Amino acid sequence: MRIIDLLKKDAVELNVSLSSKEQVIEKLIALQKRAGNLKNADEYKAAILERENQGTTAIGKGIAVPHAKSESVKTPGLSAVTVPGGIDYAAPDGKKSDIIFMIAAPPNGDVHLEILSRLMVMLMESDFCDELRNAKSTDEFINIIDRKEREKYPDSTVRNNQSEERYRVLAVTACPTGIAHTYMAAEALEKAGKKMGLSLKAETNGSGGAKNILTKKEIDACDGIIIAADKNVKMARFDGKRLLKTSVSNGINKPEELIDRIINGDVPVYHSNESQQESFDDEKESFARRIYKHLMNGVSHMLPFVVGGGVLVALGFLIDSLAGNADAGGTFGFTNPAAATVFWIGKAAFALMLPILSGYIAQSIADRPGLLPGIVGGVFAASGYTFGSLIDNQGLVGDDSAVSGFLGALLAGFVAGLVVNLLKKAFSWLPKSMDGIKPVFIYPLFGTLLMGLIMLLINPFVGILNNAISSGLTNLGNSSRLLLSIVLAAMMAVDMGGPFNKAAYVFGTAAIADGNGWVMAAVMIGGMIPPIAIALSTTFNKRKWNAEEQKNGPVNYLMGLCFITEGAIPYAAADPLRVIPSCMVGSAVAGAVASLFNCSCPAPHGGIFVFAVVDHPLWYIVALAAGSAAGAFMLSVLKRNSDGQTSVIQNKS
Repeated sequence: MRIIDLLKKDAVELNVSLSSKEQVIEKLIALQKRAGNLKNADEYKAAILERENQGTTAIGKGIAVPHAKSESVKTPGLSAVTVPGGIDYAAPDGKKSDIIFMIAAPPNGDVHLEILSRLMVMLMESDFCDELRNAKSTDEFINIIDRKEREKYPDSTVRNNQSEERYRVLAVTACPTGIAHTYMAAEALEKAGKKMGLSLKAETNGSGGAKNILTKKEIDACDGIIIAADKNVKMARFDGKRLLKTSVSNGINKPEELIDRIINGDVPVYHSNESQQESFDDEKESFARRIYKHLMNGVSHMLPFVVGGGVLVALGFLIDSLAGNADAGGTFGFTNPAAATVFWIGKAAFALMLPILSGYIAQSIADRPGLLPGIVGGVFAASGYTFGSLIDNQGLVGDDSAVSGFLGALLAGFVAGLVVNLLKKAFSWLPKSMDGIKPVFIYPLFGTLLMGLIMLLINPFVGILNNAISSGLTNLGNSSRLLLSIVLAAMMAVDMGGPFNKAAYVFGTAAIADGNGWVMAAVMIGGMIPPIAIALSTTFNKRKWNAEEQKNGPVNYLMGLCFITEGAIPYAAADPLRVIPSCMVGSAVAGAVASLFNCSCPAPHGGIFVFAVVDHPLWYIVALAAGSAAGAFMLSVLKRNSDGQTSVIQNKS
């Protein structure tokens, strides 16, 4: 298989007049669809935008390669445009991009990605790119690619994986998607090494797994290693070697500078058993950003337990209610045998929420040795263990007043990570022969012991704060509940999956654990509004949207009803100053209505599918309708017509 097998003539347009990154993405997706590569253009667009949010896919030198792997891809393929004068694609070198390829890949299909990686390598050559710019027809454009591929890869083989020579410099390249940047960084580093007269081998951690893998013999013999990656790679194998960690874009754009630093010894020696990761980072992150990343690592691992467990618990209530046991009192939810089975399975999953949160926060800070102490800290936070409760009860029976809950689990995660990192420094004096025993015996043993003691000590104090917050939420007056519901619902629409959205959602799930389901009711309804408001607007106010937006709009009905706020992202990205405020107003209205009628939701996810377990479900539906209508109305007020003219409503206002 060759590149032209994946680049159909229908998927190429030359000298297209486009003025923005958003227009380029729309055009390339339309070409992918025209070539028959996509099952669902909306889902694929969401995947493309998600990748763009992780960092620009512009390479520099006039090249951009937006790409995504998605279930919505029917056939692996390419689309391409040339744009005279170029467009601003936020390239690292500041230059406009005028040759843009889009890669569509299914979740599997690694052979195709190997073929596509050849194109990424070829695009590193300026003469080849100039030929593409000067192509007069689609046929000529495709023939230039085919001719270059046959010249560069005459035997149709992929990167050489074996060699007996000694490499002075080794590299590992990786990007979150593992389609384009991974291979381009590897090629740039290898070409720079060849130009500088030294041997360099690059391992690619692409979507199909690691290729061109570095051997132990090569690692032992090299002068140093460059890690050009935007995701985690296996690091322990580089213990004792000079190591420089940087972004994959620097691997593409600054290969000679990185190699010079290795050759000149201008990088520290890496030790896998020491907490000194910052020493190897070429680009420093702010303290707040590191805290956020650690927190999100815990939250992302926690959410499946919250969602799966919470929905099963809610289903237990629903089954018991349908069985006529709504008045069963303390056994409601598990009076009926079927309800009890579902309820207790969900309860078991939900009970792991806090230990998983704290465990993976600690793991993010201190790597794998932090996992056990973090999980134990979370268990103690959830159970309210104190010195007094253990002595008085002579066993593992917690004190209800000392349950530190979500706050305690957060604190436990960060403290456990710091404790383990301190242990790494405290035991750094041990001989190297004991390196293997430290992460599996010393750190877990002392880390778990210290975390248990710390949580026994602080639980009573954090428990007081946690109970005060819980009681405060429970006892809030109607006006205060209304205000908080409005704020939380609006936060769900601010960035639609970003930090504000996640903060509101995490607050809602924590409130469920404390029995304050009205908080989650506001959060969920706020997250459902943006896609539905946009869908309503594209249906009943078509002049505000172009043909493609109108066509894709109805999909947002389903996404909104399923509590998938991200369905609104493409529309918000295209016109953020009008779409986001409109969605925030709609979400705030929905949150206010839900609060006014005392709606409460025991399930942390599920959208309309869990409305049956909501207190006052009919009013919750009214809240959904009112917020969606308000959001759609605000779009009609604020948004310009698709031809760029201001609407009649806007002019009158």
